[in-house]
Parts: sequence; structure tokens; C-alpha cells
Amino acid sequence: MTVTVEGPHQPSAPVQAAYSYCEAVTGQQARNFAYGIRLLPAEKRQAMSALYAFSRRVDDIGDGTLAPGEKKERLEATRDLLDRIRSGKIDEDDTDPVAVALADSARRFPIPLDGLDELIDGVLMDVHGAVYETWDDLKVYCRCVAGAIGRLSLGVFGTQPGAHGADRAPEYADTLGLALQLTNILRDVREDAENGRTYLPADDLAKFGCGDGFAGPLPEGSDFAGLVHFEVRRARALFAEGYRLLPMLDRRSGACVAAMAGIYRRLLDRIERDPEAVLRGRVSLPGHEKAYVAVRGLSGLDTRHIARRDVRRRPR
Repeated sequence: MTVTVEGPHQPSAPVQAAYSYCEAVTGQQARNFAYGIRLLPAEKRQAMSALYAFSRRVDDIGDGTLAPGEKKERLEATRDLLDRIRSGKIDEDDTDPVAVALADSARRFPIPLDGLDELIDGVLMDVHGAVYETWDDLKVYCRCVAGAIGRLSLGVFGTQPGAHGADRAPEYADTLGLALQLTNILRDVREDAENGRTYLPADDLAKFGCGDGFAGPLPEGSDFAGLVHFEVRRARALFAEGYRLLPMLDRRSGACVAAMAGIYRRLLDRIERDPEAVLRGRVSLPGHEKAYVAVRGLSGLDTRHIARRDVRRRPR
């Protein structure tokens, strides 16, 4: 997937205002994502902000306080809006800045907008209260809410002309999305439990004696640290596979991906060192450390080092 953009993009004033709105949403709400996309040239950064703002809207519906029936209606209305974007029915005079920005981005880049349908499907799984018995079950959800975002982002990044194995780039982008989502799930186990959600597979919970979730005290004799270390190894295997995408990208796109993934890898490191920390609250990185990861990504240090580091053995 090679993208050629002829000359710098000069959006009209209404389109530029729409992008500015999306960039403001991204800067305010995307704690990790925003650090990565700062490394992109303006037209790609704007497109990624439009994707984020639309995705944020979908997530906010799923995480909001509406009744399930109302959430479904709102999500289907958002899907209808996506259909209008896909069919070219949104122009710069539309009153929805997210739709205007995403429609312009889709004209500029070969973004596979069907990935946003998958995101909506994944959020509907949350609304329906889906339970995941096995890792294969959870992968379906992760591919919808995160793998699809990886493939959408690849539509903006493109691959370098002549990149070896570029036909597998969407697969690697999808896998990297799974790695990020599994890290999110580990980070948020307590918060999700308080909202009535358990994402880790039921058979993994049973294997380590952790009952049916984390809303209350863990059962006596449970091996929560063992569960976390098992899932960390799974996430590292996904990162190692997904990082095969990096050599296929241009320098700044590769730096963006390396920065975003690098932040999550460091989160994974912290979780591995102190598994019980996720039961006390959200594990996060300070801003200066995120900035350091971004600089390493732009310098190419993480891009060269990453693939050699992660996986010692895959979970059995």
C-alpha cells in the first residue's frame, strides 16, 4: 500500500477548522496516541486526528451512561454517518467537524473505512455484555476495537515503495493493535471490573484461580501475578510479530508507530514488575518518559532495537 501525495495539502478554511477541532480532541483525550502522531507530517497528523476523533465518539457512546438500547441507537446513527462519509455525501459545509475532517482524509488517503464499522461492532459487544471464554474469543473483540485501528492507520501511513513483504503490512498492523489492546486490558482490570466488565479469558482466570473477575477480593490461593505474567508473555509475542511492520514504513511513520508502541511496552514492563499495581489503580507513564520514547522513535533507536528484545517464550 504505497501512498503518493502530490504537493502539500492546503485544506479550505472550513476543512482546516474541522481538522483543528479533531486535533484539539486528540490533544485533550489521547494520552498516549498524541505523543506518537506529533512525529508525523501535517497532512498525516491531521488524518490520524480525524480517525481518533471519530473513534473517540464511538468509544464514548459505549462507555457512557445511556441505557443499552439508547447506546445501540446512537452507535447505529454513527454507522449511518460513516456510510455518508464513505459515499461522498459529506462536504466542507457540513456542521459536524469530525465528519468533515474524516471525509477529507478519506479523499486524501486510502483509508479502509470499513475498519470503523468493525470498531462499532466491537463497542456493540461491550453494550451486549459479551463474555470471552478463550483467547480466540477475545481476539475477535480486540481485532474490532484495536486491530482495525491499526489497519486504518496504515491507510494513512502507507508503505515504502518496494518494501519487502508489504502485502503482509495490514496483518502486522492488526497484530500490533492486538498487543496494544491486551496491554490496555491488563492496565484497566480494576476499572473495567468496577464497570461490570471482565475481558481476560475465563479459561485463563480459571487456570490461575482468579475466579470470574476483579470486582471483589481475589479468591484465596489465587495466583494473580502468574496470570499477569502469562498475559504479558502473550502481549510480548504480539508486539514482536507486529513490529515487523516498522521496516515497511517511512521514517516518520515508523517513528510514530515506534513511539506509540514503545509507550505501551514500557507500561507492560511496569505491570510485569509489579502485577498487583493494576489492582490499586491505573498504571501510567509520566509525560517526560513518553516524550523520551517519542524522541527515541524519531531517532530510530527503538525501531532498530525493538524487534530483538521482547519475546523469550510464547504462552502455552
